[in-house]
Parts: sequence; C-alpha cells; structure tokens
Amino acid sequence: MSRRDGPMRLLVTGARGFVGRYVHDAVAAGGFGACEFVTPVGDWDIRDADAVADAVAESRPDAVLHLAAQSFVPRSFEAPRETFDINFLGTLNLLQALKRNRFAGRLLYVSSGDVYGQVAEADLPVTEALMPAPRNPYAVSKVAAEQLCLQWQRSEGLDALVLRPFNHIGPGQAAHFVVPALAGQVAAIADGRQEPVIDAGDIDTTRDFTDVRDIVAAYAAALERGVSGATYLVASGVERKVRDLLELMCRIEGVSVDVRQDPSKLRRAEQRRMVGNAGALRDATGWVPKIAIETTLKDILQDVRTHS
Repeated sequence: MSRRDGPMRLLVTGARGFVGRYVHDAVAAGGFGACEFVTPVGDWDIRDADAVADAVAESRPDAVLHLAAQSFVPRSFEAPRETFDINFLGTLNLLQALKRNRFAGRLLYVSSGDVYGQVAEADLPVTEALMPAPRNPYAVSKVAAEQLCLQWQRSEGLDALVLRPFNHIGPGQAAHFVVPALAGQVAAIADGRQEPVIDAGDIDTTRDFTDVRDIVAAYAAALERGVSGATYLVASGVERKVRDLLELMCRIEGVSVDVRQDPSKLRRAEQRRMVGNAGALRDATGWVPKIAIETTLKDILQDVRTHS
C-alpha cells in the first residue's frame, strides 16, 4: 500500500457499528501495525456525496476500510431502495470522493457471505469459486457494490479488494441476533431471573461462526498482504448448529434448560447447512482464526449481563 511517512491513516466507514468499534480497539492495540484511526469531525452520511467528499478530504487517508451498510436482511425487503442507497450508491459516493481527493492507498470493501444465497450441500464448504446467487435485496446490493469496487480497480487503477465474511459474533452485538438473544436468556436463568425455559426459533440449522475480533484481524491481514483485485472469503471453516452453541453456553453457566419453540421466532430456513473455506485468505495473508468458541461465548455471556 502507498502511504506517507509515519503511521498509516485508516479511514473506517461505519466506524460506530458493531465491527467498527472492534477495528478502533485493534488499531489502538497495534493490530493494524503502525496505524492511526482517523475520524472526520461530526456525523456524515454515506448517502450524502458532498459529506463523503468532505470526510475524505479532512481525513486524508492512506487506507480505507468500508464497513458502512444497511445489513439487516428483513429491512432490505421492507426498504430495498434505502438498502441500495446506502450499500451501492454510498459506495459510489466513496469511490468518487477518493478519486476527487487523489487517493493512492488501498480500499478494502467488506461484503458478506450472504451473497452466495441458497447453497447446495454438495457445494459445501463454500469457496470463492462458487458463483454468487443472492436471494434478498441486501445481498444483491453487496454483490453490486463489490463489482463496482473491482471495476474501479480494473479501469481506474484503484488498489481495491473484497472480503466476504460469514457470521461473526462477539460481545456488543445487537440483541436481535440469535447468539446474544440466546445468551441473554441463559444468563437470566443462571442468575435466577428467568425460569429454566429457553424460547427459540429453529436452532438446528448450521452456520459458520467466527469471533468478531478474528474477523477484524482478517481485515488487518488483507489490508497489509491481500492481493489487489482479489475477493476473499472469511470464515472459521467449522460448521456449528445454533443448538450446539446454546448447549455450550448452558454448560458454561451450569444450567439445565428446556427449549420451547417460539412461533414468532421461526423463519423458513432455506439454508439448513452452511460452512465456508477461508483457505485463499490464509494462503495470501497467513490469517487463521485464533479465538476458541468457548472464549467467545463466555465473553458474550459476560457482556449481556453487563447490559441487562
């Protein structure tokens, strides 16, 4: 990456979100090397082209980590135009602002493993060779923004690459996501604030869960050592049932529970199984996830207690 003398100036869009806060902590701890987390003054909306241009001009970044997104899939069905305004046109605003400010560094665009849509079990584990087949407006917007960034890499000379992370979990994740939602109930049972009954949806689907701190380490590795123009999948490579995570949290807390299926939490699960293969990222950068799932779940349980 091209940079000035001194620490790399890293601009993070979506810096106040779940992942952005961990990026800030990782930068402060040296996880991104000699790096300075730059934050433009005031609030700026990725949909506002002038505000984005001003933010880039003010921050003068050497590298950009583009996290800002409307990422809640049900919301994308309710408000597809909003989703595209943020995820696709917001990315265009950023690219144009970088060009206007003669940005010469690296852009890392964070997409999603959701772009693959419904994957046949014969195609598991997922690799970059599988063609995306998005099944919701959110995933469509992410594929479109990926290709926009890579088009600029091909035709505008921008140093850009794409990462597709699968499910990431950790302390501080919003309570409507499945793992913190279950953790809150387990902690309440252990503390005597709830009867030993867990209300849950379909917890026998499998997913590929990675600790958010390992995900952020993957971003740091890709910024430093990823290949320009490449697309990398970020995943643990371990297929886990949600039920298995629930049972592990119960063992950690020393509680025995009954699971009651809550019809309001049921969603038609088009994808019963999912797991990814991050071998390409490992080969390019040396990244591997390091945080044990038990550690992640203990930290989530502690966090939900703190905020209950």
